[in-house]
Amino acid sequence: MSAKPDTPTNTPRTALVTGASRGLGAALAEALAAQGWHVIAVARTTGGLEELDDRIQAVGGSTTLAPMDVTDADAMAHLAASITARWGGLQLWAHTAIHAESLTPAGHIAAKDLAKSVACNLAATAHLIGLVEPLLRAGHGTAVFFDDPRGGQKFFGAYGATKSAQIALARSWQAESAKIGPRVLIEAPLPMPTATRARFFPGEDRSALTPTRTEAARILARL
Repeated sequence: MSAKPDTPTNTPRTALVTGASRGLGAALAEALAAQGWHVIAVARTTGGLEELDDRIQAVGGSTTLAPMDVTDADAMAHLAASITARWGGLQLWAHTAIHAESLTPAGHIAAKDLAKSVACNLAATAHLIGLVEPLLRAGHGTAVFFDDPRGGQKFFGAYGATKSAQIALARSWQAESAKIGPRVLIEAPLPMPTATRARFFPGEDRSALTPTRTEAARILARL
């Protein structure tokens, strides 16, 4: 995990964004930074994180880059320990990291493709909840997940099943935490021109889709 030398250590609001290098995750990270949050940006793509950091620095924001894979349990445990040591807690966790397999008939899903979907979309989320929950409680924070209605639709088997399982897990955590915290929100973003959607609908007219920055602003307004 790397940080700019001038990153403030006493920022009152700290947000963890998993899947922050592009799409909605990047838009949320930029919007939060513009509002004065310190953003801990997690993604596998180092180049994407560096570009995000450039945009955040350009508007006077602050960020800590964490080029890590959310499926790496040891890396995520190290990240959580580092957050605890440096900031003591979190005020927000936005979980946008996702693995999207190509559209495939249910009977043709390769075992390795399903395993990747389970590892990222379900197992990593479960592990992160365990790590992040005490950080959010310490910071009186909120976790935000992002629903997708494609579970059960034709050809969306691996993605749809594991994304639905992720949201079911989030809903269980939401119910369990209703009285004791942390607050757990589940949002349903409008269709956006993301790389994930482009894999599913390569010939779609993207001009009709909602910009990620518009959706990020709408979602953050609920916080």
